[in-house]
Amino acid sequence: MAQGPVISKRTVLSRIAPLVALLLVAAACTSAASPSPQASAPAASVAPAASTAPASSTAPASVAPASAAAGTPDVHAAFILAVDPATQDSGLLDVLVPAFHLITGYVVKTVAVGSGQALKMGQEGNADVLLVHSPAAEKTFMDDGWGVDRRLVMHNYFQIVGPKDDPAGIRGMTSAADAFKKIADSGSTFVSRGDGSGTEAKELAIWKTAGITPAGNTWYLQSGQGMGPTLQIASEKGAYTLTDNATFLSNSSKLALEVLVQGDPVLLNIYHVISVNPEKWPKVNIGGATAFSDFLTSPVGQELIGSFGSEYGQQLFVPDAGKADSDVK
Repeated sequence: MAQGPVISKRTVLSRIAPLVALLLVAAACTSAASPSPQASAPAASVAPAASTAPASSTAPASVAPASAAAGTPDVHAAFILAVDPATQDSGLLDVLVPAFHLITGYVVKTVAVGSGQALKMGQEGNADVLLVHSPAAEKTFMDDGWGVDRRLVMHNYFQIVGPKDDPAGIRGMTSAADAFKKIADSGSTFVSRGDGSGTEAKELAIWKTAGITPAGNTWYLQSGQGMGPTLQIASEKGAYTLTDNATFLSNSSKLALEVLVQGDPVLLNIYHVISVNPEKWPKVNIGGATAFSDFLTSPVGQELIGSFGSEYGQQLFVPDAGKADSDVK
């Protein structure tokens, strides 16, 4: 199984220490300047304005360290984060989750599943907060009342990768659908995640645009696994696959695959964080869920997201808190 990069706790601390120091100063200044009773509320709890307004109309919330609050959250107040494996396989969660714990004291139990399965977990009350990248399914989830406080967090891009010899001849193409059609016409092996993920949803949408039903063809394989393992299988079989750029780049040194198609606008990959609706499931840890959403969309969380991957010489995720989805390109 392909694994994301291992990032030490010391590395996490070194990345967040300057930002935490700035937050402490800001929190102290705010407390001194404002006599409002809200100044003494637990920092990990959500101010109503930040938790109820949509991301498109709300500036990124700030997150104060737990030690700066009058009521430090119980470090045992664990909550469940259901998240697409791509953020885990890329190594991003290895930075975000420890940083969030160090700042707030909350314990995060991470369950890495495809976005479709993550949304199902939320619908069944088996998760408190979701970090997903399947916008159409997310909208249905919200419209049906299963989620609250959906916020735009970040984006990156999908790419079509494949073997260096490129038997389907798709290198440099600008249309993902046309590239998929050439892969199918050539009978070249394609490995799908097949796990109900946002990546699979995007892949199936591209096949539909191309006018092709891939399932049932001998050249079409389904791994039933996350992005990292799927890339490894494609590499071993000299096959094509659809991947997000972050997971591919962070694993590329172990893969015999190259980026062949990128840049098509349909390959945009947008991530949102959603809290599970406590009116549907009263036992949801809405305090922890909202604290995590606040962290991801705060200056600290956004800085960690934007700087992640600097060792690869390029940005793996683009922070988007406070923007409207229509502004992301």
